[in-house]
Amino acid sequence: MAAELVPVHHRLGYAPHEVVTSEPTRSTRLKWVVVVDESLSAGRAANAVACVAATTGFAVEGLIAHGGPDASGDEHPGLPWAGCTILAATAEALAATRTAAAAADGVLVVDMPEAAQSHRVYDDYLAELADTEPEKLACSAVSIIGPRNRVSKLVKKLALLT
Repeated sequence: MAAELVPVHHRLGYAPHEVVTSEPTRSTRLKWVVVVDESLSAGRAANAVACVAATTGFAVEGLIAHGGPDASGDEHPGLPWAGCTILAATAEALAATRTAAAAADGVLVVDMPEAAQSHRVYDDYLAELADTEPEKLACSAVSIIGPRNRVSKLVKKLALLT
């Protein structure tokens, strides 16, 4: 089955027995990366990463671990336990990575089109998106999660965001 763009028809994720928070993130079955347009300002990049990460956390079963208390007993919500690498790419490399990921089997792709950052009304964003031809869709960031070897191959030439 080819990759799904969120909203998803199925849910990719971890079975309860796979959520092992006592082991390194490299031991997980799935690999999660977020690729961000390196030309964005720090604020826009952070916004794009936060938005695609939120949707990824919602879409991937078992990605968010249990929370826990601090030393005073105050509870803190769970966070993604499987790790996430933030990578940078040119706009062209980001588009190519998104296209390749969307064609890959068993990979979930969550993108943030640039138009999403230029509207304060969500329905206005959706209206612009509906009028945008796929070849003209520019993304600020894309979240990719899937089988470790498949995702690694998709992003092998990209560097960490600095």
